Amino acid sequence: MSDGTKHGESCLALIVDDEESIRKTLADVFEDEGWQSVTAENGKVGLQLFTRRQPDLVLLDVWMPGMDGIETLQKMRQLNPKAPIVIMSGHGTIETAVRATKLGAFDYLEKPLSLDKLIPLLDHARQIRAQQDEKSKQSTVPEMIGNSPLISQIKRQINMVAPRNAWILITGENGTGKEVVARHIHEKSSRAAKPFVAVNCAAIPEELIESELFGHTKGAFTNAISQKKGKFELAHQGTLFLDEIGDMSLRTQAKILRILQEQAFERVGSTETLTVDVRVVAATNKDLKEQIKSGQFREDLYYRLNVVPFHLPPLRERGDDIFDLTQYFLTKMAHELGEKQKILSPEAQKVMREYPWPGNIRELKNLLERACIMSDAEVIEADFLRDLLGSSEKTGDPLSQEFLAASTLKQAKTDFERAYILGKLEENQWNITKTADAIGLERSNLHRKMKLYGIEPKAKG
Repeated sequence: MSDGTKHGESCLALIVDDEESIRKTLADVFEDEGWQSVTAENGKVGLQLFTRRQPDLVLLDVWMPGMDGIETLQKMRQLNPKAPIVIMSGHGTIETAVRATKLGAFDYLEKPLSLDKLIPLLDHARQIRAQQDEKSKQSTVPEMIGNSPLISQIKRQINMVAPRNAWILITGENGTGKEVVARHIHEKSSRAAKPFVAVNCAAIPEELIESELFGHTKGAFTNAISQKKGKFELAHQGTLFLDEIGDMSLRTQAKILRILQEQAFERVGSTETLTVDVRVVAATNKDLKEQIKSGQFREDLYYRLNVVPFHLPPLRERGDDIFDLTQYFLTKMAHELGEKQKILSPEAQKVMREYPWPGNIRELKNLLERACIMSDAEVIEADFLRDLLGSSEKTGDPLSQEFLAASTLKQAKTDFERAYILGKLEENQWNITKTADAIGLERSNLHRKMKLYGIEPKAKG
């Protein structure tokens, strides 16, 4: 067994084969291509190296004494669903290749190995390593904050289910983090290097949803000036997240069911059948069983999607997670605003605990963002929070969701100011300096108000 070391940006390969000559030849090829390598003469040693060294590529022989390549592949997949593992065999059969692929093999090579096939594999593995490095630098997957029993169970469930490739249905109130869970499932699966495509089914007009999901051909309908790939096609070999699945029409549900059953579809305006390999994770804030009873949701689609159910608890049931999330958001916002981190007074913490959080984590984040922007004090006091929440100043009790939703003079003023700023930005082609001058604000103050009102800057022109 040899044991090299990574240097600089070198990728590391693990070669597992019981024939020393093959291990030596492959190690030389890797070295010529700028790779480091470690070798193992059997599956047991290979598994130890795989765990300790976390290689960027594994070449694994099928026929070895003791633990064979297929068993070793299964154990490696359990340890790291993302690692590219290439199966090698001198007794290649279609059955072996199919079985290895189903178990998550990155590719399959027949011996004697061809450099014409091996070199492109190295390039592909190097690209995956670069993508993973980039992801780790600027991950778009929010952390799952909290250690309450309920959220700890969700984390364990993610770790258990993510590598299995089963379809998943996530339920829970708005703002509980359903997309965050879906992204964590994708990141921990063997599809992590492939696309994660999210679709908000409730946000797409009924007449456009089929085009969005399945794509369309040029001329399929008015304004279809070119061919377009749909979300299913874009998510090929990756994960498709269908959010608010309960808002789909029965007609679209029928088409979704067919894709899930056959992994095939046609673009709008085309008769050509396309096949896809996607893992579907669906989510809804609705009671689908009640919708089935009322004829609004297909029972067969429900059972097709609900292979593994996840239910996310509302924030009010997560105990001290409220304070873990508060600390996380306050730290993050202080960094984004370039200011000293704010803290909550003990009385303010009590307000946070007692408030029912009808909007869940999303509402908590928005509240803290408003507090950081609008307060100059280092310590956020309870009265300030009550004011932001619209609570009664006399009793200090949090108001009901219905009362909070009611129109107030303060809200009307806020709505008017937001609409006014939006109008001025559009008048000035989203030029911040010109808009600030027109309104009579400092540029920095305009930025703060845009952030407060959730107005995203747009590129000029």
